Amino acid sequence: MPWMTQWASPHPVFAAGASGARLTDVDGNEYVDFCLGDTGAMTGHAPAPTAAAISDQVGRGITLMLPTEDSAWVGAELARRFGLPLWQFALTATDANRFTIRLARAITARPKVLVYSWCYHGTVDETFAIQIEGETRARPANIGPPVDPALTTTAIEWNDVAALEEALATGEIACVLAEPAMTNVGIVLPEPGYHEALRDLTREQGTLLVIDETHTICAGPGGYTAAHGLEPDFVTIGKPLAAGLPAAGYGMSAETGERVVHHRRMLEASDVGGIGGTLAGNALSLAAMRATLERVLTDEAFERMIALGEQFEAGVREVLSTHEVGWHVSRLGCRVEYAFAPTPPRNGGEAAAYEDTELDRFLHLHALNRGILMTPFHNMALMCPATTAAAVDHHTAAFAEAVEDLFG
Repeated sequence: MPWMTQWASPHPVFAAGASGARLTDVDGNEYVDFCLGDTGAMTGHAPAPTAAAISDQVGRGITLMLPTEDSAWVGAELARRFGLPLWQFALTATDANRFTIRLARAITARPKVLVYSWCYHGTVDETFAIQIEGETRARPANIGPPVDPALTTTAIEWNDVAALEEALATGEIACVLAEPAMTNVGIVLPEPGYHEALRDLTREQGTLLVIDETHTICAGPGGYTAAHGLEPDFVTIGKPLAAGLPAAGYGMSAETGERVVHHRRMLEASDVGGIGGTLAGNALSLAAMRATLERVLTDEAFERMIALGEQFEAGVREVLSTHEVGWHVSRLGCRVEYAFAPTPPRNGGEAAAYEDTELDRFLHLHALNRGILMTPFHNMALMCPATTAAAVDHHTAAFAEAVEDLFG
């Protein structure tokens, strides 16, 4: 992806290998990794149970175009975690979101998707839209959009109940696709009561609610959905499920599943259904997902990861307070971010306005030179099962040095 080249140094760190929460580059420098493949390695790098399962399955077949026992186990486990009983598999969250949008359009017979300004849901054409002066427009740097996004999408700002109500009242919105807390323009949390309004209004207008948990699984084993008792019609999730091996899933409620089954003849049409792929749900990805969910991203692992997130947040907050710096720190489970404004943003537009590219580059380069790898966009850190308290303290000390260098 283009942004992956935008590191603070003249070129990206060229990796030689990684294990757990540490990464080594080709020059032998070692880093504490808080980026973790932008969540793809939330398990830590090369977790032993997943690596063993992958090795074992490779010798028994990689893709069979048939279900395996692992698919039933993973489906049941995702149902337990997220509360939705029916699951299907894909290779990326992009695909999971794309397929879900198609299903939503099919069963509602409505043309449009509602998304939030500055959201990110993978490379889904309908989601590269923002609101400008009340109108839906293409997001900047939207490369080669097939059509004007306003034809397929309505974009509004997060946390704006009045705008949501107005958009849904048109009767043309098949589904709302949302992260339960925005994470791709920094962490933007929902205001009290927003999710209740979102669910009530979508039900009132016959619009389906899709919750994308690909990043927000950092809130707990069942993501933000389980942690806060949400009741979506669909859940989508991708990259952390198989420790970085391509794998994703999308779940649906029993009622939504019945509506999908009603359209079964259309969905079973050979070649042209638009749902799924030859490698989706392959034996290797399912084996990796089962090992990851059963033995790596466990309930106990999340408890420890979230505690480390709290430690990270407290360390940053203390540094900012000591030096009286007008920045803020936000946390979502085991994900933490600091940003250059005194109060957290209310929506994506405000978060985008806070960005300071030069300051970002300084902080990232400062961290790299002290053996700390942060997510290259924003100042965001993620804990994994192998992250240590000492690693968090190392970041706190380095961050204190950076703030001292900037503000004295």
